Amino acid sequence: MQWRNSPSRYGLVAILLHWGVALVFFGMFALGLWMVGQDYYSPWYRTAPELHKSIGLVLLVVMVGRLVWRFVSPPPPALVHSRPTRLAVKAGHALLYLGLFALLVSGYLISTADGRGIAVFGLFEVPATVTGLPHQEDVAGKIHLYLAWTLVVLSAIHALAALKHHFVDRDATLVRMFGRTGRRA
Repeated sequence: MQWRNSPSRYGLVAILLHWGVALVFFGMFALGLWMVGQDYYSPWYRTAPELHKSIGLVLLVVMVGRLVWRFVSPPPPALVHSRPTRLAVKAGHALLYLGLFALLVSGYLISTADGRGIAVFGLFEVPATVTGLPHQEDVAGKIHLYLAWTLVVLSAIHALAALKHHFVDRDATLVRMFGRTGRRA
């Protein structure tokens, strides 16, 4: 399999970034839901949020890399579909990217609202650069929660659309994200 995207399929880098980000996002979603239920005496009370923050910052760097990769190695052109379908695809991808970046930034704003930086796996610290906004932690927290749920729904729609292309339209939309080419019949 080739590293870069080609006109007929996605390359290994794009595939690993796509599926890796999806797995990390859903893992982080589950961790976030679980960690807010921990009480003060739980051994994970402090560890889970620190892990969540560290992974979130790494994911932010990966997402920047993913965006750069889209320009370095453009995705294959969309298969021939109706104009509304093409617009829906572009809008869906844009919402997923923008939503994920907004989710990560809101997580950063929650974590740095008190002026302290974020230790990343104990290796280095990302400083708090934006602090002191009115009700920063609460507002960013609500945004973070609503965006997380919105992205879960958008991801489900994205997956259902891929399955629809595969099983109903019988086209190569889904198989291209696995590095294969060709039209299904």
